[in-house]
This record gives sequence, structure tokens and C-alpha cells, in this order.
Amino acid sequence: MTDALEGTLSATVNRRLMPEAAIAMLDADGTVVGWTDTAQQLVGYSAGEVGGQSVSVVLPFAQNASRMEAFAEQCRARGGWSGTAAVRHRDGRALNVSLRISQLWGQGGAVHWLVSGTDNAALSSVASSGSVRESLLPRTPVGVVVRDRELRCTWVNDAIECQQGVPRDRRLGRRLTDVLPGVEAEALEVVMRQVLDSGIPAVHEYRAWPPAEKRQEHVFAASYFRLQDADGQALGLCCINLDVTGSRRARERLAILSEASTRIGSTLDVMQTSQELADLAVPLLADYATVDLAETVPLGEEPPRCIGPAGGRRPVLRRAGVASIHPGIPESPWARGEPVFLPPHAPQISVLSSGRSHLEPMLDTAAGTWLDHDPARARTIREHGIHSLMIVPIRARRALLGVAVFIRTEEPTPFQEGDLLLAEEIVTRAALALDNARQYALEHTTALTLQRNLLPHCLRDSAAVEVASRYLSADAHTGVGGDWFDVIPLSSARVALVVGDVVGHGIHAAAGMGRLRTVVRTLAEMDLPPDELLVHIDDMVRRLTEEEEDADDLGRLAVVGATCLYAVYDPVSRRCTMARAGHPPPAITAPHGKVTFPDLPTGAPFGIGLVPFEAAELELPPGTQLALYTDGLIETRDHDLDVGMKQLGGALAHPDWSLEHLCSSVIETLPIRPPSDDVTLLLARTRSLSPSQMATWDLPSEPAVVRTARALVTRQLAQWGLDRMVPSTELIVSELVTNAVRHGTGPIRLRLIRHKVLTCEISDASDRLPRRRQARGLDESGHGLSIVAQLCQRQGYRRTTDGSKTVWAEQELPKNA
Repeated sequence: MTDALEGTLSATVNRRLMPEAAIAMLDADGTVVGWTDTAQQLVGYSAGEVGGQSVSVVLPFAQNASRMEAFAEQCRARGGWSGTAAVRHRDGRALNVSLRISQLWGQGGAVHWLVSGTDNAALSSVASSGSVRESLLPRTPVGVVVRDRELRCTWVNDAIECQQGVPRDRRLGRRLTDVLPGVEAEALEVVMRQVLDSGIPAVHEYRAWPPAEKRQEHVFAASYFRLQDADGQALGLCCINLDVTGSRRARERLAILSEASTRIGSTLDVMQTSQELADLAVPLLADYATVDLAETVPLGEEPPRCIGPAGGRRPVLRRAGVASIHPGIPESPWARGEPVFLPPHAPQISVLSSGRSHLEPMLDTAAGTWLDHDPARARTIREHGIHSLMIVPIRARRALLGVAVFIRTEEPTPFQEGDLLLAEEIVTRAALALDNARQYALEHTTALTLQRNLLPHCLRDSAAVEVASRYLSADAHTGVGGDWFDVIPLSSARVALVVGDVVGHGIHAAAGMGRLRTVVRTLAEMDLPPDELLVHIDDMVRRLTEEEEDADDLGRLAVVGATCLYAVYDPVSRRCTMARAGHPPPAITAPHGKVTFPDLPTGAPFGIGLVPFEAAELELPPGTQLALYTDGLIETRDHDLDVGMKQLGGALAHPDWSLEHLCSSVIETLPIRPPSDDVTLLLARTRSLSPSQMATWDLPSEPAVVRTARALVTRQLAQWGLDRMVPSTELIVSELVTNAVRHGTGPIRLRLIRHKVLTCEISDASDRLPRRRQARGLDESGHGLSIVAQLCQRQGYRRTTDGSKTVWAEQELPKNA
């Protein structure tokens, strides 16, 4: 037990057991031979006034000789008496007093009597003066010893022999240090001398092992009173011993449980909570303690309802907590985090299977026990003196999380049923904390898995950009958030770069992030301009909010207030169009190393609807670096966004570094402690297509132009060495140009782009969008786009900023092209 806890218990005991009883010692004839100051305080008579007088001076019923003789015979037959009686005060009034009379034995079988009394003024008074009533209170054994001025034993009662196991013939005439040598005896004699010198009663606790229970420690409270003779001189002292083991253990249990409520469950970490349980148990309850959990619990998975042998395989546990009074924990063959081996028939397996605790006060290490299958454990038990064992299952909400093992080595007292009840109470409290931590770990793992599965698993470079990214989850106390990023290939070698942040943390934020990311990808496939794409997302968020207004808060996906930055880069025009919804601006690093944060229209977070979304277009030379990020990278509790953006700019000013190296460098600029919010960083270095990779023709809008378009395409493919693609490309161009002539307006622009695929584009000034439909057998039209779809890998259309449209189709290049 810790010193602080021991001190608290001792102070409580001393206050409650400070003696207030009046003590008097009588000879065999009822003459007062010893008197205490507390007796004078009770009845008003001094030692000189009652010393050598009959006890009838203060006990009215003793004045009747026949009644006194009958009462004396009753006391001799019982070895004492306890009850209530009327006691005469010096001023003549009667006091209602609880009396206890104990028979004392001296040398040669001499008999004396010790009378102790306590005023019961708060209780009902005795009906009439001279009455005496047998006590209804339990007759608690009280050990009494009377010592002379040299602290030699002169009188004892029978109860003290039962308490300390020393016969009275060995005790009479001897000091305590002669009878019970040791530190306890010396400490008790110090208290005795203080009482003899000062006359002030005192109480002191000590521990002993009664002979009938040699392995069971008992706690006794010894109250000391100075006895005075008829001349008022110190005659010696009286010691009254009470067994307070029960109350002491009750106070210890309450103190330990109070410690458990404050020390266990300080974090939402399963391993830390397990260690807190082990640290509390040692040394308050055990000399060595372990906490072993089902293997799935530290991983945040659902534990089984019972753990036992399945299919011939023994259960797998993992050591989550361990503590010992010995430095280095030599008793444990497994460190924290390591799997624990359980031999066949080990008591842990029985506890895991049944869910019931196991108590072994005296550990059986004889041959034929389960230790025969585990010689290493048997050797450890012998080497470290392990002699008593408790195994308690860790249960919470019908789930069995593992077992806690408590062992005694140095402490000689074996575990008893009371210790097991205390251990079970502690483990029950710890199990709730463990289950809360497990539930949190489960949700955190689920959210993190969901988020990581929704994020891109692998970013591939394209003809437009070289990319690299980092994602850093918030710390375990805060949980995973709703940050995401994406790199979306678009038509005509263009690429969309997106970074977003859903408010909040946990699985709902991750699910909201997944919903938004899916919408962004869907809208990106429609080739919408960035500002128009954000408008569609905002409308979607508002509709979701309206639909979920009546839903339970726990079921809502927190997408209101989410932010996003969406950028589209075209390697042909080298222009980048961006729009943002309440998100921090990108950082742009020029090829020569200058870092700027463009002044883009801010926009409002999704679902707010206060500011319209506007796009801005920038021309970016090849080799320009774009850094898209979430506010967790630049905002901390210690400084605002401006400081964070300045630090980010300094970290990005290295255009000659690789993007992977640059990502790592930026993350290293974060504070050492984990971030309070998720951190997402997406770096992109722009590329451009050379003129040799493109061919563009402006054609008139007339039927004869179809043949011209086929000829131009055939010639260009021959120059690129793509002769095998001529038939399919001619057919695609024919269908698309024909549709433009029939349904479009103005001149037609034909463009071929060769990058990782071959893209064929047809642009015209019409705002009429193409629609693929299923043509009927005799229809002369409606077959074109269906034919194109069969020949290409992807196809689609997009609007341009000048109001025209572009219809495109992509084909895979030959492997050796």
C-alpha cells in the first residue's frame, strides 16, 4: 500500500478509535485498586477518593450485598459481563453507562476485574436508579493486559491469548519485547512509555497472526490508559486490544476502489488502461499483476463472448499490462504487447471458458498439476516464491475481454475471499474503462479504414502533372477527420486536383467525406467548370441537410460547413482554372522558387450559401508547383493562418527537390506533438505537351468536309507511326464531324492529342449537346455515337468558356507506340 494511502487510513483509524472509556481495576473483593483520568472525567471522583474503596461508591446496585454476590457469580461464570448500568456521579446524579467487566488473571491464579464504562447520555436513560440491564450488543472479544511501571505484564484476560497466541504463564512478569520480539513490539512499548509519562490515553495499531490462522493477518487497535493508585501515583497502564481487521479491510477496500476510480481509465487507449490496472494492483493488492487481453481487443475489433479452446487450438492472449514490486519485473516472461502462451489445463483457460474467477490461496506446485505442462512457469514460481494466486475475468457488456492475474510473493498473507471480491470490483471498474477504450478504438479504426479506403491508393503521374501526397491523421484523442484529396484525369490530357475538409471527426466525418468525394468525381466526369461544379455540390449539401433535419443527430453526416478547393490544369494551354468553397488558397511555387498564394475568390463553405462561387484562371509555366492542403497544415493553437502560410511558403521554396522529398520536408515543419486536426497535402508539378503531340485544324461546316477530316487524320497518324489506328480513328472522326455539320453551327475545329491515349476532339459553336440513344432498325440517324462508343475507350463532351462545346473520344495507344 502506498505511503499516502496508508497515512490516510491510519489517520482515520486513530480519530475513530481514540479512547474515551473510563477504566477502573478491582481486586477479587470489588475494591478499587486502579483508577484512570478518564474515569474521573466520567464520575467526578479522583483516584484518591475511590482508591481502596468498594466499587459500590459509584455502582449503586453493588450496595445490595445479595445482589452483588449474585452478580459476581454471574461474572465469574462467564468470565466477564457487558451491559448498561446506573453509575453515581460525585454530585449525586445518576449516569446511564455502558459497562464491560473483564476477568483478569495474575500470578498464582489471582483474580482481578477490569471495568470499562462509556457514558450513554445520548441513549435512553435507565428506568430507575439502581437498575442493571444485560447488553444486547454483540460480545466482541476484547483483549486486556495490565502492566506495571516497568511495562511488565501483571494481569491478563483470556481473550488476549486468542488474539496473540501467547499463553498467560509465558506472558506474566515479562515485557512485550520478551514475548513478541520485533519492530512492532518496540513501537508499542514507545507508545506505552509516552502514556505512562503524560497520562494521556493513546491508540496504536499493530498486526498479528492468531495461531488458528497463521497465514491470515489480523489488525488490532491497542488503547492505552494510565492507572493510578489511591495516592494518585502511576501504578502502571492498562491496554485494551480490539480486533479491527474487518473495519480496517473495509476502509482499505474503499480507499483502493477510490484510487481505482481516479487512476484507471485516464485515456482512451486499451493498452494504457490495462497498464493502469496492473499499476494500481501493485502493491495495494498484489506483489505481481498481469493483464492479458484477447488478441483482437487492442486492435479495436469486437471481442468474443467467451474465450476457450476451439478446434484444438488454445486461446491467444496478448499482454497489455504488467507490474511487480521487483525492478525489471523478473516474474514475467512476456513483455507488453507480446502474445502469451497458455499451457493445457491452465487455470486461465478455465476462467476464460467459464467466465468465473479462480482463487488459489496456496498455489499447488506439486506433480500432476497443470504446471507439469509448463516447466518455465514452474521454475519462475519456485525462483520468486509465488505462493498465492487470483485470476479474474475481464468482462464488459457481455463481452469477455481477457483476464487479470494477481500474485503474492513477498507478502506472506495468502489471498482470501475478501481479496477476491475486491479484485473483482477493481477489475469490473477497469473493464468498463477498457470497453470504452475498445469501443473508441473500434470506431477510430473503422473511421480511419473508411477514410483511407476512400482516399486514392496510388497517385499516378500524367501528361499534365507529376504528383505526390501526404495524409497525417489527427492524434488518438481527437480521432480521424474528414480530409480528402484526389487527382482526377479529365479529357484531352487535362487533370483535376481537389482537396477538401469535412467538419468534425470520427466515422460520420469520414462517411461525409466519402459522400462528397463521390459527388466531386461524378461531376468531374461531366467536365464541369470548377465554379459550376462547386455550385452543384452546394445544392447537394443543402438537399441532404433538408432531408436529415428530422433525423437523429447521431445519424447525420456532417457535410454542412465542409470546404473544398477544385482546380483543373490543361497541359495544352498551360492554364489552370480554380475555385474554392471556404478553403485555404493554394501555394504556387514558380520554377525559379518564388512562392505565392493567389488571391482567389473565397466562396463560402458548402451549405452556407452566402457568397457565390467564382473561378479564377492562371497561366502556369511548365515546372510550376501547386500545393493544395487542408487547414490542419497551417493552423495550430499557437499561431493563426498567416503565420502557418508563411512557414509553408518557406518549406515549399525548393523547386529543384523531388516532390516526395518536398512532401516529407513540409510535414517535418509541423510541431512535434500530434496535430489537433488531420493534415492533407497534395503537390503537383505541371507539365506541358509539345506541339509535336498535337494537331489542330479549322474546318468549314459543310458535308464535304468529312472526307477532308478523314484525310487529315490519316496523314497525322502516319506521321506518329499509328497506322494501325487509322481505320477506327477515321470512323470516329467521320461520325463526330458529321454530327457537328448536321447539328452544330459555325466553323468546326478538329484536334488530335497524343499523350497516354489518343484523343480526338470536335468543337463547334452550338450549345446543343449530343445525346446517345438507341436507334431503331429503319432510322437513318442516331447510330453515330453508338458506333463511336464501340470504337473508343471513353467518350464525352464539355462546354467551353466561350459558350461552345467540345465532343471527344479516347482510344488506347498500341503498347509499342
